[in-house]
Amino acid sequence: MSVATIPQSPALTAKREQEDMRRLFVGLVGVLLCVGVQMVHSASLSTMPGQTERIYTGRHLIFLLVATACGYVASRIPATWLREQSGHLYWMLVLLLIAVLIPGIGTRVNGAQRWLRVGSLSLQPSELGRIILPIVATKLMVDLRTSGFRLQSLPRTLLPLIIVLPLTAAEPDLGATVFLASGFVIALFVGGWPLRYFVCGLVLAVPAAISLFALKSYQLRRITGFLATWRDLSQAPWQIRQSLISLGSGGLHGQGIGAGWQKLSFLPEANTDFVFAVIGEELGLAGTLGIVIIWIGVLLTGRASLKRLRRDSFEWILGTTLVIQLVLQALLNVAVVTAMIPPKGVPHPFISYGGTNLLVSVVAVGLIVGLSRSRTEPATK
Repeated sequence: MSVATIPQSPALTAKREQEDMRRLFVGLVGVLLCVGVQMVHSASLSTMPGQTERIYTGRHLIFLLVATACGYVASRIPATWLREQSGHLYWMLVLLLIAVLIPGIGTRVNGAQRWLRVGSLSLQPSELGRIILPIVATKLMVDLRTSGFRLQSLPRTLLPLIIVLPLTAAEPDLGATVFLASGFVIALFVGGWPLRYFVCGLVLAVPAAISLFALKSYQLRRITGFLATWRDLSQAPWQIRQSLISLGSGGLHGQGIGAGWQKLSFLPEANTDFVFAVIGEELGLAGTLGIVIIWIGVLLTGRASLKRLRRDSFEWILGTTLVIQLVLQALLNVAVVTAMIPPKGVPHPFISYGGTNLLVSVVAVGLIVGLSRSRTEPATK
């Protein structure tokens, strides 16, 4: 005797599909985190292996534990709270960016004053801007959709950037300055800010950008060295040269995990900004392409987990911005490692060693998961 199946409603089916996409999204991020633990351990090997890699791996696992706990908490934060507290979060960011520039409070490393340090713990405030500025921009977009887009609102819309960008540029941190601006602009674009306002904002920003981003001698050397890379590899900056050698020596299948040689004092920042080069040497082209494919999956599943939200809602705009921003950071890191853009410190999300970057990346995933659970009306076609 056959049992007739009860047909499911389209709404229930769509909800289950969204839940599946959310789980797959978190699962792919989990794979990247596991790869990160393994590669931080391998990339931290020195010419005298033993204690060093265990120290880095142990710290990374502690960072990961704390980041996971914070990411879980972030997944439970209501979207209404984020929207209501966006102003307080923004001014907290501004105060931290000011504090890091005060002598005796901020910590200077290699000529850059970007960290707040208490004992063995350190915090890079500009990293927090990767989450806070998109929240602020999304709040502005939702408000502008209610009141209507007007040219008079242009200064107020760009004011958060006008305040924050000079503070990060003063650290100095050109990479963080550009990346924070891009995250804010992505939120405006996703939120439907009229294209003519982007043009107006660009025209107004050019004079400020010229004075703000006047290249220092070491920054100019990075650019000229990058341009020389494709004419004569021997003229390339040291880190780019070693990065390309690492990628090239890996071949198709790599030399095996832990068997790479470039990280042994040849490749700078092997466990942070250039960990992707270590992946290329030890796992080969198959490993690097595998990471790229996983990131494509993160982009697609992250977007799919948000598809039931209204396109003009706070939840959809912020969630989509955070997904794009994570993938963009990974893309920039790969572009630096492969000499497609001038060298600049851009960690690889979930894989590079580093406390604040890992924390912010995992919290962003938590926020995306929480936003995807929000109950808003289905998106209209």
